[in-house]
Amino acid sequence: MTNGRIHPRDALFEEGERAAILPVCDHYCGVEARMRKSLALQAELGPVFDVTLDCEDGAPVGREVEHAQLCADLVMSSENCFGRVGARVHPVGHPSFQADLETLIGRAGTRLAYLMLPKPRGAADVQSAAEAVDHLCRVHGIERPLPLHTLVETHGALREVGAIAAHPRIESISFGLMDFVSAHRGAIPASAMGAEGQFAHPLVVRAKLEIAAACHAHGKTPSHCVVTEFKDLRALAASATRAAREFGYTRMWSIHPDQIRPIVEAFAPTAAEVDLAVEIVQAAQAADWAPIRHRDTLHDRASYRYFWQLLERAWRTGQPLPAAVRRAWFDADA
Repeated sequence: MTNGRIHPRDALFEEGERAAILPVCDHYCGVEARMRKSLALQAELGPVFDVTLDCEDGAPVGREVEHAQLCADLVMSSENCFGRVGARVHPVGHPSFQADLETLIGRAGTRLAYLMLPKPRGAADVQSAAEAVDHLCRVHGIERPLPLHTLVETHGALREVGAIAAHPRIESISFGLMDFVSAHRGAIPASAMGAEGQFAHPLVVRAKLEIAAACHAHGKTPSHCVVTEFKDLRALAASATRAAREFGYTRMWSIHPDQIRPIVEAFAPTAAEVDLAVEIVQAAQAADWAPIRHRDTLHDRASYRYFWQLLERAWRTGQPLPAAVRRAWFDADA
């Protein structure tokens, strides 16, 4: 309740209907110096992006155990200011998969924001990984379900993306562009891995749309793939904007600290969108969520949900909101 009125979240959504609210940027790093730099940047900017410590591609060959221990120590350290640090483990079936889980859950399971599961071949791999994670959580007395994210980057995972998105332990699905293109054995040109080509090649576009649609159908967060031209911030901003505005993604990967701010800005609503959403949601709340007329346009609970979700996105991207709105609807989230 806010000032005797029902909070938008309680008025507009049934229990279990709302998707998890995640930061719009997921930043990957796997070298110690870069991991610490990323955590320092998160402390500076606030929890507008997640940090994913990479135990897969980031782990030096032959030193996987030590690298996982380092990642666990960073998760548990004071450098993790907001509890928004996760880790990517090796794929199910890899010799280091179980060891990654034992180290990360055993040493840092209480503070891990999520675990990223790469390269599942289908829904069965996701189920197997979830069972392994949940078993170790029970062993270590961790009562909360540890959120799981996964990558769709194989033919099998794309074929079963609906079942993967429906899995109750999955919170977010990311598109693994590079491995997906490589899995086509040269049939998709290298240009489809670039900032422009990935939005043009039909097979890549199909994969992106199927992932986004499956996520939204099951209340999960679709996370857009990387842009490898990390120094071309104009191309990055254009790609992030297309992902958010045309392809239905609500989160995106970063692989360089310079990419974080442009991604957050691209996924943030405009000031005009925020102003309109504030007006409509305030008027709806004043009308006890009955239909209203605003600027000669009719609105009801369907459009109220849209505008409320826009305000939530503004909040988690650090956009300025009126003080009264922050106090009434968001201060409890801080």
